[in-house]
Amino acid sequence: LAAAIERSSEHPLAEAILAAAEGPLPEAAEFHYTPGQGVTGLVEARRVAIGTYRFLNSLEIKSDVFDEVGVAVDGRLAATLRFDDPIKPSAKAAVAALHAEGLRILMVTGDQPERSAAVARELGIDEVRAGALPEDKARIVAELQAQGRVVAFLGDGVNDAPALAQAHVGIAMGTGTDVAMESAPVILVKGDLWGAVRARKLSRAAMRTIRQNLFFAFVYNLLGVPVAAGILYPWFGLLLSPMLASAAMTFSSVSVIADSLRLRRLPL
Repeated sequence: LAAAIERSSEHPLAEAILAAAEGPLPEAAEFHYTPGQGVTGLVEARRVAIGTYRFLNSLEIKSDVFDEVGVAVDGRLAATLRFDDPIKPSAKAAVAALHAEGLRILMVTGDQPERSAAVARELGIDEVRAGALPEDKARIVAELQAQGRVVAFLGDGVNDAPALAQAHVGIAMGTGTDVAMESAPVILVKGDLWGAVRARKLSRAAMRTIRQNLFFAFVYNLLGVPVAAGILYPWFGLLLSPMLASAAMTFSSVSVIADSLRLRRLPL
């Protein structure tokens, strides 16, 4: 019943439920999604609700399941689901690399505080905001921006979309939901946290190259254009032919392109 309902959802937990389901699934006659809390639907004339204990309690379904996801059928708690999301090997190294660049890392999640705090301790994350709804995530980003902080937000789910849109830089995981990727200007194709480190390194190198090219082009044209115009001819008899002036201008463009192509060899 739970898998039949979750088939209409894009949430990562829905994918886990579907992966664990066996056999053919019945069709859900209804599907309603409450962001950050849970889903409800009608399957084979039975009312099914799946979500956090707060969500089930709001539906007047008695639930004291704090750390797991509850499944209720016809108004009664029928099962609990516990999910294990292993930490990727590169995550700790990525957090350490971002710390080394002077960045402060916050974990803003809808998960329960105890589990979130344990993950944060293992990864060395500075601060945890657990039990956050989608609007809470966007509000936290806005509060940091109001303090003058430049905020980058990484997310992969439907619940992250408002915060991704609110942040100065929204970064979506390529393995996440379509809604998240549509809300972010940057997408990490592999869905790996180390990709954020690589993206930051690449962006800094790109900006450095842009400044170098602008400076070179400015100096080159500042010196070259007067010479091509004949400013040195009265004193030194130096005058560039149109062919040489055109070649010199082409050399300027080629040198800028060649300097930019060095980014392809940047070790990431």
